[in-house]
Amino acid sequence: MTFTTRFAPSPTGPLHLGHAYSALLAHGMARAAGGRFLLRIDDLDQSRARAHWENQIYDDLRWLGITWDGPVRRQSDHFDDYRHALERLSRKGAVYPCSCKRRDIEAAASAQQEGVPSHGPDGPIYPGTCRHRRFEDRQSGDALRLNLDMACGAKMPSFHETGPDHTGDHQITGQYLKSCVGDPVLARPGMAASYNFSVVLDDAATEITHVVRGEDLFTASYIQCFFQWDMGLPAVTYHHHRLIRDESGKRLAKRDDARAIATYRADGATPQDVRRLVGL
Repeated sequence: MTFTTRFAPSPTGPLHLGHAYSALLAHGMARAAGGRFLLRIDDLDQSRARAHWENQIYDDLRWLGITWDGPVRRQSDHFDDYRHALERLSRKGAVYPCSCKRRDIEAAASAQQEGVPSHGPDGPIYPGTCRHRRFEDRQSGDALRLNLDMACGAKMPSFHETGPDHTGDHQITGQYLKSCVGDPVLARPGMAASYNFSVVLDDAATEITHVVRGEDLFTASYIQCFFQWDMGLPAVTYHHHRLIRDESGKRLAKRDDARAIATYRADGATPQDVRRLVGL
């Protein structure tokens, strides 16, 4: 299968040096393999997505010399696809509505006994409060969750990682998911799907074979790989790279305008300057 990867920014602020590193690395890996590099706009959260930030993403990537194959995929064009996938998954009987607020989940998580993790890659670990509810009883304002007690099987999937800090095969276990994730969110109130659920569907629809992204998302791979397996979708290979950090060691955020790609452009920097700044 053709090596195919993607860069999938959210249009909620300017791209910074960390984004530049990730996009350049993924683009370089795809071209070196004679494969495809795709661009996806992760505008799942329409309350925060802005058209001017999306347009700036295109400008910044072109300035960096990054080209993508085929049309840009926008999540907001595929909300019906996510909903249909949720309906198919619900027929297995493992999807249930959840009315718990974040503060309720955090309170339950903080009450865990000492030594038991309270947060995981999907946020506060959910205690299963609404697990008794039926999918058909979903109300406005409910989230949708996957019942891990029903979804996990005796044989569980694994994923392959090529990044420098986690190289090798990683086995997923029901015990890990239940103790470190809790029943994962499939769709949040007012949104067609959750991040972890939507990106799995997006990657499958565009035949992604390799996901290249920052090491801060490594633990999310356990949830996403499990979703792939549970829905019978092709597995992907992951490559989690180092993060670009500021002088204090904190990873860069979109609010850090001083390190925005557009700021470097305006100050007269060249794409080669940006490459040197991120160590490429």
